[in-house]
Amino acid sequence: MNLRVGFIGLGEMGRWMALNVLKSGYPLIVYDIRPEPVQELVGKGASAATNPIEAAKHADCVLLSLPDEHVVEEVLFAEKGLAQGLRAKSVVVDLSTTGYLATIRFEERLRPLGITFIDAPVTGMEARAKDATLTIMAAGEEKTVQKIRPILALLGNNIVYMGKSGNGQLTKLVNQLLFNISAAAMAEVLPMAVKLGLDPEVVCQAVTGGTGRTFALEFFAPLILENNFKPGYPLNKAYKDMVSASEISSRKEIPLPVLAAAMQTYQMALAQGLGDENKGAMIKVWEKVLGVEVRKRNTGSERS
Repeated sequence: MNLRVGFIGLGEMGRWMALNVLKSGYPLIVYDIRPEPVQELVGKGASAATNPIEAAKHADCVLLSLPDEHVVEEVLFAEKGLAQGLRAKSVVVDLSTTGYLATIRFEERLRPLGITFIDAPVTGMEARAKDATLTIMAAGEEKTVQKIRPILALLGNNIVYMGKSGNGQLTKLVNQLLFNISAAAMAEVLPMAVKLGLDPEVVCQAVTGGTGRTFALEFFAPLILENNFKPGYPLNKAYKDMVSASEISSRKEIPLPVLAAAMQTYQMALAQGLGDENKGAMIKVWEKVLGVEVRKRNTGSERS
């Protein structure tokens, strides 16, 4: 336990992951643009950094849990970024959902400085971050992944080594695309079922017990039926995965027609101002088109 650990990004997921590192006994220095989560961690024994470069100077391994690739790039390479303060042989572990192409660029920029960049995105929601049962898809230099595995094991119980740099983010993207496309399909098909006279509660019960079941349906259908569109990742953040995949499709000349079709539903939902709601809110796009509501009979009714 001789590594000094830094943690940058104490949001919904990062806060719990940092707490789990701290509980293990590792010396921990934390940074976030919001003072409240920093103060919470300091109250439990962590040290506080005033900027990323300060965290870099007091850590051998810095974990990032940040909103998107633009924030990751700023934390890494801005005037007071990690690259300005980390010593050679330091390690940066990106737990964020960062673009695959951006990850490759970041690794290439840090390598000449002697800094090893590991992409290790996580999958699992806040409850699994709290319980340290996340799945972690780690990629980059294998000997470094093995070196930091004890730290990763404090965050998740399923650590999968994916190979060369970028492969962790690529694997996370594959996971997210399958989930995102399933959510868009559910949003399109359930209003059709209601329009044709099916009881939404009964049809969801039937499908979740059949071959059409998906995690998207199992997670979002009960929330939709209760008219609850808050739990889970917001649409405007999920959309970045669709954009990332579209960029890969264009640059690598890989056709993704189902992705392109699902993208339309995401864009219509965002155009209707649903970006702060979860992916289940895409159902409102097709409810509006068909003039129905997919709700429990006692909480909603068809509009026409």
